[in-house]
Amino acid sequence: MFYSLKNRLIASFVVLLVLSFGTVSFLLFNESRSIVRSYIESSALEKMDEYGSYINMALNQIYDLSSLVYNSDVTKSWDIALSDPSLSSGEKMLSNIELSRFLTQTTNNYSGVSSVSIYRPEGLWISIGNQVVADKEFLEEPWYKDFMQNGNHWVSAHNDQVESRQSKPYQVVSLLLPIGTFEPSLYKSVMKVNVSVDFFLEPLKRIHLGDSGTIFLLDQNGLPILSQKEYASDPETIRNVEAVKTVRARQGVLYVPNDRGMNDIVVYKKLNQWLLVGIVSEQDLYAKLYTLRNSIILFTTLLLLCAILVATWLSHGITKPLSRLASAMRSVQKGDFAHAESRISADQIVRNEVGYVTSTFRNMVTQLRHHIKTEFELKLLRQQAEYKALLLQINPHFLFNTLELMSSLSMQQRTGDTVKVIESLGKMMRFSLRISEDLVPLQEELTYLKHYVSILQIRFGERLHISTQEEGDMDSRQMVKFILQPLVENAVKYSFLHQTIAKVVIRVYSEPEQVRLIVEDNGPGIAEELIQRLYAESLSSQFDHILNTGSRQIGLRNVLARCQLYYGGRFSFTIESSQGQGTRIELILPVQQMLTK
Repeated sequence: MFYSLKNRLIASFVVLLVLSFGTVSFLLFNESRSIVRSYIESSALEKMDEYGSYINMALNQIYDLSSLVYNSDVTKSWDIALSDPSLSSGEKMLSNIELSRFLTQTTNNYSGVSSVSIYRPEGLWISIGNQVVADKEFLEEPWYKDFMQNGNHWVSAHNDQVESRQSKPYQVVSLLLPIGTFEPSLYKSVMKVNVSVDFFLEPLKRIHLGDSGTIFLLDQNGLPILSQKEYASDPETIRNVEAVKTVRARQGVLYVPNDRGMNDIVVYKKLNQWLLVGIVSEQDLYAKLYTLRNSIILFTTLLLLCAILVATWLSHGITKPLSRLASAMRSVQKGDFAHAESRISADQIVRNEVGYVTSTFRNMVTQLRHHIKTEFELKLLRQQAEYKALLLQINPHFLFNTLELMSSLSMQQRTGDTVKVIESLGKMMRFSLRISEDLVPLQEELTYLKHYVSILQIRFGERLHISTQEEGDMDSRQMVKFILQPLVENAVKYSFLHQTIAKVVIRVYSEPEQVRLIVEDNGPGIAEELIQRLYAESLSSQFDHILNTGSRQIGLRNVLARCQLYYGGRFSFTIESSQGQGTRIELILPVQQMLTK
C-alpha cells in the first residue's frame, strides 16, 4: 500500500528524479527547438536572398542576350533575306550560316547560356555551331505549341534537340521570344534561349533545410521550373505552395499542418519572375532533438530503476517489522485473525519500540480472536432460538383458524366438507410436526399450500378465486418452510375486508440463480408508511417485537423475519401496493439445491 514507509521512500525518489529530469528535458527540448527553428528560418531566408540575386543575374544575362540578338542587324538582315522570294537558296544559306556564327559568338559571351536557336514556321531552325536544319519536328514539340497557343515565354526543364545534337544530354530551361514583333500571332521567327538546368540547380542544392528539407523553384503558376520530380508526387507540397500563393508578403515563413499531426515549415521568397519555396517538416527538422529527448528518457528510466533498488535496500531494514505489522492489521480488518497471528512471530524478542508494539498487537489479536469466537457462538445460538420461536408461532395460529372452520362445518352438518378438511388438516399437521427441519423441498411446500387452499375453498366457496402458476424445476430446489401459507392467508383475509369476492394469484418461478415467490390479491392495499416500516425492520435485523406481537399481526412480518434470519443478505423482497387496487408481494430466495441421498 502507498502509506507504507518503504513505498513512500521509493515514491519520493521517483518523484524527485522524474520532476528534475522531466523539467530539464522539457526546457532543454523546447529551448533547443526554438533555437534550431530560429536558425533555420534566418539561415534559409539569407540563403534564399543570395539565390534570388543569383537568379536575377541569370535572368538579366538571358534578357541581355535576347535583346542583343533581337536588335542585331545580322538578325534583321537574315529575317529579310529569308522572307525575300527573289533570293536564291544559296544566298539564303549564306545568310543562315552568318546568323549561326553570330549566335555562336553571342552565346560565348554569356557563361550562363547554353545555346540560342531561331525557328521558322516552315520547318527551318538555326542554332550555334553552324547548325542549319530543315526539320519540322519542332512544330509538334509541347513548348512550341504552348507558346503559339498561350504565349508562355518560359519553358520548364525539358530535353532540347539542339542540345542533343551537340552531345549535351542535360535538360534546359528556355526563354521564347518572337523575332520582329512581340505579338506571337504575327511572328515569322521564334528565338529560343536555352540555359542548363544544372546552372540553376547546383547552387540551389547548397541551400539546406535540415537533413531532408527540399527547396523548389517554381513559376508564377506554382509549377516547377527545374527537374524536381518529388514536387508532383507529394500532395502536401502542392498544398503548401498554394498556401504561399495566397500570402501577399514577398518573403517569410509559414507553418502549415500536415497529415502526420505536426507542421510543415514553409520558407518562401517571391522573385520577379519565379517563386522560391523551401519545405521541411518539424518531424524531420527536429529528428536529432527527438533522439536526444528519447536518450534522456532512457537515461532517466535507468536512474529511476537504480533509485528504486537503492531505496528498497535502505528501507528494508527499517520498514520490514512495520510492514509485517501493517499486513497483520489488514488481516484483522478482513477478519482473518489466524493469518494476522502468523505474520507476527510468537517468540519475538522485544529490542525496541517497534518490537514492543508488534508483540502487544499480537497479544491483542489473540484475545480478540477468542472473544469474537465466543460472541459468534452465542449469537448463532440466539439466532437459532429466534428462528424456532418464529416457526412455532405459525402452527398455533393456523391450527386455531382451522379448528374454528371445522366447528362451523359440523354445526352446518356439512359432513363431506368436514371430512375433506380433516384429511387436509391431517396431511398439513404431519408436515408441520417436522419442526427440526428448517429447509423442505420446494415441491413439498407447494403441496402443503395446496392442502391449505383446498380448506379455504371449502370455507369460502365461490367467493374465493385462487390460481397457482409454477415455472421451472420444483423437484431439486429447497426453501425455508411455511413461507407461502401465511402470505396466502393474509391475502385472503384482507381481500374479504371490503368486498365479497377475493382473488389471489400465486406464482412460483424456479430460476438458475434464485427462486421467486409472488402472491397478488385484490384487497384494499397496504399503506406506504407500513411498507417503508417493513423495509426498515428487515434491515435492522431486530425480531423481538415480532415475537411479542399479537397473533393477528404475525403473518407477513413472521415470513420476512424468518427469511432474513436464514438467508441473511442474500434474501430480498419487494412490496407493490395501491390503495383499493390490491397488493403484490415478491420474495426472492437464493437457490438451495437438494442434497442427493
